[in-house]
Amino acid sequence: MSKILACIDASPYGASVCDHAAWAASLLDAEVDLLHVLDRAPDAPPTDVSGSIGLGASEHLLEQLTQLDADRGRLRMERGRALLAEAERRVRDAGVSGVEVRLRHGGLVDTLHEIESEFRLVVLGKRGEHVDFAKAHLGGSVEQVVRASALPVLMATRAFKPVKRIVLAFDGGPSARKAVDFLVSEPRLRAFDCHVVTAGHPRDAEIHLAWLTERLSAWGGAHTVRQIDGEPEAVITDYVAANDIDLLVMGAYGHSPIRRFIVGSTTTAMIRIALLPVLLFR
Repeated sequence: MSKILACIDASPYGASVCDHAAWAASLLDAEVDLLHVLDRAPDAPPTDVSGSIGLGASEHLLEQLTQLDADRGRLRMERGRALLAEAERRVRDAGVSGVEVRLRHGGLVDTLHEIESEFRLVVLGKRGEHVDFAKAHLGGSVEQVVRASALPVLMATRAFKPVKRIVLAFDGGPSARKAVDFLVSEPRLRAFDCHVVTAGHPRDAEIHLAWLTERLSAWGGAHTVRQIDGEPEAVITDYVAANDIDLLVMGAYGHSPIRRFIVGSTTTAMIRIALLPVLLFR
């Protein structure tokens, strides 16, 4: 059976990540692994002052600081276990029987590199627990994961909404074609109302649309294909709002000479401003 990896932290997205993972598990007939990674908190720098003896630090003070580090680490471990326990309960309550928990030390991206071969999909919140929500910034790990992982990444919104209508933003690029291949490979996705939107006139548009039409016709699911003039961000945003779309599916990169270095500009903007979950393919 395939597996889904849900990345859990203490942000307001934690419950929604569980709900999106449970939904994806039912769709893909998969199990769920819940991952919480203990990296060093940005407001908790190391307290090793062994090089500061000249400032009058005593052996007793050093012992206290060492104990403080140990206590802090133990509390973070306990919090991590509590987060995972609550996440496991929520996913099981949603009907997923195969659930495992993983508590790891290190960085999220490095951990994913080690274990991603076991999974089919990654689920995480758009923003982590240390991000300023008022500024609508993406979590730093989000873009790192999208750049680094070969797996599809499902970005959860702050609250889960049942998915009925999907829009796939298609520009003909390799990552967008991966998204189409995923769509047509899943028989259960035929139950959704699927919209495929091309913005403007992509390079080699006729060739790309011919390939798309062939793939969707063989799939057999209900679908609508639209080519709309305009900038991709505006076209997709307007289409989502006008058609009551529940899930945006898109490639992480378009036809850009700098796509090796940053997430495509349209992709980054859509993740940041869209009020619906985004499923990304690299």
